[in-house]
Amino acid sequence: MGLVAVDHIDESIRVLRLNRPERLNALSIDLAVELDEALAQLGADNLVRIVILTGTGRAFCSGLDLKDYGIIPNIDNLSVHRIATRSMSIYSQITRRLRSIPQPVIAAVNGPAFGGGMCVALGADLRIASESAEFNATGIVNGLTSAEMGAGWILPRLIGGANSNDLLLTGRRVDAAEALRMGLVSRVVPDEELLDEAIQMAQAMAKFSHYGLEATKQSLWVEQEISSLAAAIEFEDRNQLMAGFTNNLPEAIRAFDRGLEPEYLDEPRRDLFEGN
Repeated sequence: MGLVAVDHIDESIRVLRLNRPERLNALSIDLAVELDEALAQLGADNLVRIVILTGTGRAFCSGLDLKDYGIIPNIDNLSVHRIATRSMSIYSQITRRLRSIPQPVIAAVNGPAFGGGMCVALGADLRIASESAEFNATGIVNGLTSAEMGAGWILPRLIGGANSNDLLLTGRRVDAAEALRMGLVSRVVPDEELLDEAIQMAQAMAKFSHYGLEATKQSLWVEQEISSLAAAIEFEDRNQLMAGFTNNLPEAIRAFDRGLEPEYLDEPRRDLFEGN
């Protein structure tokens, strides 16, 4: 088993585990590369609808491994400056990858999520936490900056300026209860129930339209960068129109009338064009 492990829950759900429990799943170059590759592979799997991201053992991710950075691949003929720049991009690429894969990602934060570990959780689409979870912007504590891996962009949009400034500038630790109050996570459950809760969330979501899930994730990220309500509505109208050309809505109406669960196949809606 490598630094990242993938568990198959069923055809549509995968659990992706950071797998360095002896180092509290601290981010090394090797782990970051494996995580990015695993996310890319899951993103390319057209049967996978939901990804759950968690940590093995008693931590989600304790941040950058200060004792074992690892070595970036393909460094021949690179200057020190270029090596350093490329090293940073290996870590920050994780946030980009989490955003770019089509499947919603649930971060099941099962303990400390410090520094880069908190940033990884921020890159997910949903965050739930165990009662033992803690969050901390470690960069400022270590003499660096807390604005890393997109945290300075994501966090204010997620929990507001007052709370994000408090986290990023003070470096204090925030427990699960306060994280819930802030809106940093949406649910807190007992430690032993965390993975089951994440799987139940994923199973409920997997019943929805595959296209609907992907389009909603895309909208939630893209609309953070759209500058006006009018432009956002135009964007949403087109996504909803595309969904309306599938047979999903008629299937929902038929199923609900019969007291059944709808089965969304995203197939073209042919009745709109009958007789033409």
